[in-house]
Formats: sequence, structure tokens, C-alpha cells
Amino acid sequence: MRTHRNAILCIAAVATLILVAADVAFAQRVFSRGPSSNIGAGGPSRGGGGWGGPGVLLAIPQMGPPGGQYIDDGDDVPQGAGRPPQRSTRRGPSGAPAANERRLVPDEVVIAVANSVSPQQIDALQRRYRLTRIESQTFQLSGTTLFRWRIPDRRSVAAVVRVLEADRVVASAQPNYLFTLQQVEGKAVAEGDAAQYELAKLRLPQAHGLAKGDRVLVAVIDSGVDGNHPELAGAVAQIYDTLTAPMTPHKHGTAIAGLIAAHGRLMGAAPGAHILAIRAFDGSGASAEGTTFNILKGLDWAAAHGARVINMSFAGPPDPALHRSLEAAHKKGIILVAAAGNSGPKSSPLYPAADPNVIAVTATDADDKLFPQANRGRHIAVAAPGVQILVAIPDGGYEVSSGTSYSAAEVSGIVALMLERKGGLTPDKARDTLLATAKDLGPKGRDVMFGAGLADAYGALMAEETPMAAMPRPVERANTGAR
Repeated sequence: MRTHRNAILCIAAVATLILVAADVAFAQRVFSRGPSSNIGAGGPSRGGGGWGGPGVLLAIPQMGPPGGQYIDDGDDVPQGAGRPPQRSTRRGPSGAPAANERRLVPDEVVIAVANSVSPQQIDALQRRYRLTRIESQTFQLSGTTLFRWRIPDRRSVAAVVRVLEADRVVASAQPNYLFTLQQVEGKAVAEGDAAQYELAKLRLPQAHGLAKGDRVLVAVIDSGVDGNHPELAGAVAQIYDTLTAPMTPHKHGTAIAGLIAAHGRLMGAAPGAHILAIRAFDGSGASAEGTTFNILKGLDWAAAHGARVINMSFAGPPDPALHRSLEAAHKKGIILVAAAGNSGPKSSPLYPAADPNVIAVTATDADDKLFPQANRGRHIAVAAPGVQILVAIPDGGYEVSSGTSYSAAEVSGIVALMLERKGGLTPDKARDTLLATAKDLGPKGRDVMFGAGLADAYGALMAEETPMAAMPRPVERANTGAR
């Protein structure tokens, strides 16, 4: 009897050893597969028996937090930081650029990390991925610290972004995108040429009888402003320069500031407003360009210095870091206005205008026809004059120029008028009021060319006195298409 029992115990022991060996081998095969392994909170499934028994579960190391998708950093990343490549949980879509995206600095990446990450961790991260630090800054809007790093070898931006965003220290990684100002070259004019037809179109004289935007802070993220221009005397409250090159006022930024707050020969949309002049675009080359990093600096500074409106007369590709800052600014109650872009009807939507937190403005001419070079899209909110506009330029000059940049500036000024009348105006309420009071253009109703139609400054101010549902729609309606 004892011999029989011993035989049974021996057989059971052998069977247990076989099962343990099989399960360990299976676990090794699964973990050796890396990111493609189907590892969930309960581990890989083998029929209904899990890992085969409690003893085997204790023998297998826990590989990370339950429920995460594990992503290996890659075998080509050096381990000089004294630790093996990490595995981390992917947070949202990849920040890598599209294959055909060229609107970026070709050898730079921008990463965001939590403010709690130590300098030692940053140094290790930099060594691990063979990058050269250019600059860093803590941003209040996003609550993160951003680093701008150079790729010193021939690795692509997309490849470096993908490997960085798999590291658990990195909150996000992306290119340092390029944005451009939205104007068409103008021509200089002599004193007295070209009337400001936009004043009547937007009903600004009537609106100025109610408000002039007194002391409302409007941030202009652009190419620098000539605060000594007669049109802007006393209007520039503060200046912030995100660039290292010497400050030289540029005509685009000066024109935008003038369309908002001019009060000399010209009349801005909000002549009593104060400008926060932010230089984020370098105008020294053929075209003024700004980067993700510098635009984010401008946004953060504007929010910290009390901007109620931020004008963004520039356009570029979709940008995850920019979106996060715009979303944070919107939540703080800052009203964001941007130019729709001058890339034409076949262009994909440009940003920041296409961001849901932004009021996108397109351009029309003196006959209420659409600027032919204007972008189209469902995101277009309203239109404003932007063709053959008389603007101020540095050194006391003037010129006639065109672009959706100018239309955006006019609407930023209208918003400043609205804020003087109602200081608690929210971004969503401002958008709704502009859309509800706009003069319909083109196809009936809101469309991809004109949005809700031509902005109406006086109508928007009166909407604060009269419930919008009770306001009559404008009788006049122009049925004009794109020319």
C-alpha cells in the first residue's frame, strides 16, 4: 500500500515539474516578443488555466503596471545612462510628423516632461538618446517643462520622436514645427491714399459710440511691433521677445497692432486697447517664420501678463503641444483669434485657426467677395475685410496689403470692444455672439468659405443689450461667391 502511494506521489511530482517547465518556457517566449505580446492585467491566456497554477505565478516577474501597452525603447538606443531601456505606457496618439510633413526644423525635437522630473533624469535622458540640449522652459499653461533638443547625427525627426515618446520620463515628444505669417506683399502708399473701407463694412464707427476697447489687453504674437509709430502712440503696454537676435520691428507685426489699436490717421477696431507685443517670428529672412517653441513661450507669457485676447495671424501644421496650450488658455477665459490662412481652397486646414479653441477668421474684399487665396473649411467662424487694406508699417510708414492676417486682427479688436462692455465674456460666448450677429455671405447659412458671414462690431455689442434670440437678422444679404 505504501509502495503504491509513493508511486502516485512520484508521478504527481514529475507531472508538476513538467507543467512548471512548460509554463516558464511559454512565459519566456511571450516576454521575448516585446511590444507585440498580448499582456494584460492577468497576463497571457493559455486556455482557461492562466499561467498553470499559483506556484508559476510567483516565479514570473511582474513586468509593469497592469493594463498598459508596453513599448520597448528599441535595441539601437545606447544604455550609457546606467540603466536598461525602459518600457512605458503610450499616452495618446504619436507626436511623430506625417511622412510628407516638411513644415518643421529638420534637426530638432521638442519634448515635454512633468515639472517633478529631476535634472539628473533629464541628463540621463539626453545621453540615452544622443541629443544636444538647446533650451528649456517651464510653462504655466501646460504645467510642464519643455526642452528643445538638437539631433546631432542624421537620424530623422520622426524616428527620434517615436523612440522618445516610449520613454516613461517623457510626457510628449514632437517636431519643432514652423509657422508663417499670413500676408501678401503690399505696396507703399503716400499719405491720404486708400480709404479704410473696413470701418464701414464692420460698422465700427457705430460700435465706437458704445466702446473703444479701453485698457483691454490684446496680445499680438507676431514679428515685433514699432511702438514708436504715430498710430500706436501709448498703445503698446509691454514687449516680450522670444528670440535671441536683436529686436527689429517688422512690418507685419506693426500692421497687426495698428489694425487693432491705431488711433492717428488710421482707426483701429479697438483704438483704446493696449497691446502686449510678443516677437515670436524672425523677420530677417525672406519670410518671417516662427517655431512651436517660441510660439508657446509667447502664449505662456501672454497668459501670465493678463491678456484677454490673443491674436495669432500665422498658420502652420497641426501641433499637439500648441493645442494643449491653446486648450489651457481657453479654459482660463482667454479669447483666441487666428487667421484662416492664405494657402487657397485646396489646402488642408491650417493651425491654430483650425483648433477648436480658436475663432478662425477669413478675408473678404470691398465687394464682400472672398479673398481668392483664403483657406476654406468647416472651422471658419466669420469673415472680415482683408484685401487691399491700408496698414501701418515701421518708421512711420503705410502700405496697402492683403491677407487673412488682417481680418483676424480686426476681429480681435471687435472682441476687445465686447470685453470692455462685458468683462466676464467667455470665449464660447464671444464666438457665439460673433456668429449670431454676422451678416450672411455666399451660400445661405454658415459655409466653408465665409463661415457665418461678415463680422458686425455694432451688432455684437448690441447683442449684449438684447437677447440674441430676439434680435432680428440683418435684412441685407450679399450672395457672393469666391472669385
